[in-house]
Amino acid sequence: MQVVQVMRFGGPEVLVPGEAPDPVAGAAQVVVEVAVAGMSFVETQIRRGVDKWHAKPSLPYVPGGLVAGQVSSVGPQVDPAWLGRRVVAGTGETGGFAERAVAEVGELFPVPDGLGLPEAIALYSDGSTAQGLAENAKIAPGDRVLVEAAAGGVGSLLLQLARAAGAQVVGAARGARKLDLIRELGADAAVDYSEPDWTERVLEVTGGVGPDVVFDGVGGQIGRAAFEVTARGGRFSVHGASSGEATLIDPAEARSKGVDVLGIEQLFDFGPNLVRWAEQMMSQAAAGLVRPVIGQTFPLERAADAHAAIENRTAVGKTLLLI
Repeated sequence: MQVVQVMRFGGPEVLVPGEAPDPVAGAAQVVVEVAVAGMSFVETQIRRGVDKWHAKPSLPYVPGGLVAGQVSSVGPQVDPAWLGRRVVAGTGETGGFAERAVAEVGELFPVPDGLGLPEAIALYSDGSTAQGLAENAKIAPGDRVLVEAAAGGVGSLLLQLARAAGAQVVGAARGARKLDLIRELGADAAVDYSEPDWTERVLEVTGGVGPDVVFDGVGGQIGRAAFEVTARGGRFSVHGASSGEATLIDPAEARSKGVDVLGIEQLFDFGPNLVRWAEQMMSQAAAGLVRPVIGQTFPLERAADAHAAIENRTAVGKTLLLI
């Protein structure tokens, strides 16, 4: 079967198309005919060998931890009723950039009828994360909410969830194309954080008070600047570090500002709730309250281009491989 492998740690060019034996389902496993492979910014950092949160895979490896497709075979101890079903499947940390992938039966999520596989994988991955972040931050009607990286996969869904909760939403991103998307998704204001006075604009549109809730998916100087303008008594929720460094706030400083900081470690506790949150997101999508933004898709053999689009900040919404 066709796969894409990482031959050494480095830039997107280390993603190389190749061949591998067809996988065989073991006990409590299935084989999925992959139609869509998801990817995340974290996976690009694993490929570079610089991610601080995951162990380096043994080289060479096939990246991709989440796929969507149809179950083509089942192993021992697996209900044959899974055969032919459309699923989103977790493959662990690796194995998804391939025509076929093995998944544990416990990692299968049935895709509802009427929902496309690209939309399902986006709602399962980024959608469940966004739902969890929104739930932890306790968005209330009338809250002023700042979403960083609001044109990204998670950010675009956070923006929509905040709007659905009755909040006033400021979306922040870089460049006209992303700001246009943020406005299209219903943000009350769109701010370019490549501009030196972007936090002054945030204060202006929040009546000089600052946001009650900040969703920090960028970190670095952007995250730090966002914390500085968070309203007293607000919540500062960290979920990403696309700048290279997650925002770390000294607890004493947070207390002095009266801000409740939800650090990036909150993500470590998301696992038990992912299925529930994914089901909620898919229900909200069916009701028209949210929609995943799939900004660009690539064929399997162009996985390097897909990773490059994520890293060079040209991608909007979710980036997927179609196989």
